Amino acid sequence: MGLKLPGFFRRKKLPEDLTSAEERKIMHLSDTPDNIYPFVLNLIEKTRPDYIIHTGDLADNFKIERRPELKDRYTASVRELLQMLENSRSKVYIIPGNEDDVEILRGLVQKSHIVAPGSIIEIEGLKLAVGHSYMDVLTIEGVDFKLYGHNFRLIPRGLNGVLSINFILLPSRRVLKVKYPHGTNFERGYKMWRGM
Repeated sequence: MGLKLPGFFRRKKLPEDLTSAEERKIMHLSDTPDNIYPFVLNLIEKTRPDYIIHTGDLADNFKIERRPELKDRYTASVRELLQMLENSRSKVYIIPGNEDDVEILRGLVQKSHIVAPGSIIEIEGLKLAVGHSYMDVLTIEGVDFKLYGHNFRLIPRGLNGVLSINFILLPSRRVLKVKYPHGTNFERGYKMWRGM
């Protein structure tokens, strides 16, 4: 399922606060199938985030937890995504998901920081609990936001990177959301989920 990026950005204009903000930006995404990488790159170029936090399943269309024979394809896709993220001017944090291979990630990262699920990251005075699943961050207290992905669950103070790409503006701490392109959930393998 291909994406038509110029058409997407014409139909779904990015919030002006996001593209013109003088504030620093944290971009949070999760569970990215490789066909949306051009969308992610375009979004990075348009918004110029200072920090990028990916909460796991970097090539979510390759379910290597269940299909280990897809590791070579997973590796090639993750290499592409990491090069894209690390060539931005952003400081990058990667929280491995259940469909990620930590050893492969360690071998591919150049500048990114691999952070264990359930950790707290502090960025310019903002405390963020990070995990792949909401269960990784649910009971963590004393943080401003809880960043995660993996499924559609919502929790208090949580920002779910499956539902949208989240931007936190600093120092105001305002949250702006950008929807994923149409078809992303299908590429994630959520085609059987009803009510979306």
